[in-house]
Amino acid sequence: PYDPTVSGAKRAALDAASAEVPTKLERRIIARRAAMELRPGLSLNFGFGIPGGIFGVIAEQGIGDTLWMSVEQGVHNGRMLDDTLFGAAQNTDAIIPSIEQFDFYSGGGIDLTFLGMGEADTRGNVNVSHLGGALIGPGGFVEIAQNAKKVVFCGTFEAGAKIGFKDGQLRIEQGGKARKFVKQVERITFSGDFARTEGREILYVTERAVFRLTKAGMELIEVAPGIDIERVLRAAEQEMHD
Repeated sequence: PYDPTVSGAKRAALDAASAEVPTKLERRIIARRAAMELRPGLSLNFGFGIPGGIFGVIAEQGIGDTLWMSVEQGVHNGRMLDDTLFGAAQNTDAIIPSIEQFDFYSGGGIDLTFLGMGEADTRGNVNVSHLGGALIGPGGFVEIAQNAKKVVFCGTFEAGAKIGFKDGQLRIEQGGKARKFVKQVERITFSGDFARTEGREILYVTERAVFRLTKAGMELIEVAPGIDIERVLRAAEQEMHD
């Protein structure tokens, strides 16, 4: 149905209580950890998928007014909407044509972007455009990822895994059906080698662990409570060398 608070015809009465934090556990964990990278005054971009869960965390914490938020569809600020309504927002400050949005992005307007992660490899490369032999296409991913000052990739450690959380500990109840960390990605949509030459900060946030891009490659910097660090390293090493 038509919503005048999305078109800009009306303003909605929004508060932290109406925030829609992701209900799926792994998506909620990733969103909360990724949101720890936020700082007042940053200009942000959000990609489709798991990064959309960060909107609810920002709304819940009431910090939206301290940030400049945008998505490639041309929306700036407001209460960003997720899932099937991704690309729209309530109470926007501006809605501009997408082509002009990319002028802003390619001109270096993004301090920090949160993007999805189909698969990643030992060099820090990320693939979101060719998965499982299927051509998905990169959309605006390439231009955003290559021009943002800092990139936080968000994705599950494995695809299709089942996890639980009890007594402050994360538990892996069932392993995933598809690997996300591989020796070499099927296609390079984001080049880790190129990012290294520019000295940009690149993070890879999953529900189990966080990795950082270094001169030597991927470095494990955080492990979720309840997760065996050696098991994470063995799994990542096996996946990246098989």
